[in-house]
Amino acid sequence: MARRWTINGRFLSQPTTGVQRYAREVVRSLDALLAEHGPLARGLDVRLHCPPGSQEIPLAFIERVEIGRTSGHVWEQTQLPSSLGGGGLLSLCNTGPLSRKHIVCIHDANVWNAPQSYSLAFRSLYRTLLPRLGRTAWGISTVSDYSLGELVRRGVVPAHRAFVAPNGHEHVLRWMPEHSPATRLAASPETIVMIGSAAPHKNVELILNMAERLAAAGLSIAIVGMSDARVFRSGSAKAKAQNIHWLGRISDGELAALLGGSLCLAFPSLTEGFGLPALEAMAVGCPVVVSDRASLPEVCADAALFAPPDDPEAWFDRFMQLRDCEDKRTQMIRRGRARASAFGWQATALRYLEAMAAADDVDTQTKVVRIRELT
Repeated sequence: MARRWTINGRFLSQPTTGVQRYAREVVRSLDALLAEHGPLARGLDVRLHCPPGSQEIPLAFIERVEIGRTSGHVWEQTQLPSSLGGGGLLSLCNTGPLSRKHIVCIHDANVWNAPQSYSLAFRSLYRTLLPRLGRTAWGISTVSDYSLGELVRRGVVPAHRAFVAPNGHEHVLRWMPEHSPATRLAASPETIVMIGSAAPHKNVELILNMAERLAAAGLSIAIVGMSDARVFRSGSAKAKAQNIHWLGRISDGELAALLGGSLCLAFPSLTEGFGLPALEAMAVGCPVVVSDRASLPEVCADAALFAPPDDPEAWFDRFMQLRDCEDKRTQMIRRGRARASAFGWQATALRYLEAMAAADDVDTQTKVVRIRELT
């Protein structure tokens, strides 16, 4: 009898951030593994159910099916469950219906660790839904040991039904560096790149408030993902400094060109479930200076320069190290590429195939690490 699993494709109706990137790459890698017909894929029928009008995704083996007439949480909680027809469900973007044979990736505990970064409605929804998923789903995945520890500590998931399935780096290898006029103007060996949002836990103001000092040292700042200094509640005058380039949303190719032509990526977050921008920068050969908190030491290991997220002097020192010592910068580029290569989407997809087999109570007769102890 065929084993049937459905992938929650709501992410294809959403803008692409790190969470949606994770889902896309895991699904693409699952598709590649299924096409190989390995032991974990035998007798496995996988379909991707998504809301009407969703984005396309290149797949050879997994069937993409648009179902229902709505979108958002309503689609996910009502129309997706009614389309399953038995079998299991894999949800990769934090949320999903309350289904027993369900594997859900909850990326972080940020609604508890950084409540100031979210609206009351969003925070309330996640604080209600995520623990219920943790209690009812067959298994919960997350993206780092740090994130797993926080989810367990907060009582969101039981440790014995959770596992780590991290981000990968290979999508960066598909990026074709190509400058736009704006990124060409911003990129230089004296440019510090930041990627993120104005959410308080991203701690972007730490670097913005250094703008005048950085300008005096000949350094500039390029901000990706935001385009307006007015989004900041404080420090707005410094956020309008002449050495700050507000680039807004840019393409992957533009980001690759920007990172490849700049001094470093600065990532001063107070908390992160993983920190995908740091991994992406390392994969394209851009040194990174990151916060010494949360998941970032785990992800970056010895391939980054670390600084406390509340110590601007330490950040300035790290920037000067990279600018003034070419050997140091070359060393960090080499270490970064090596570290990024340790995180692979195929390995993560294999982890999900193992979990799906365990949920189906299948003895695969292979040497892959099993996670059946989750029940």
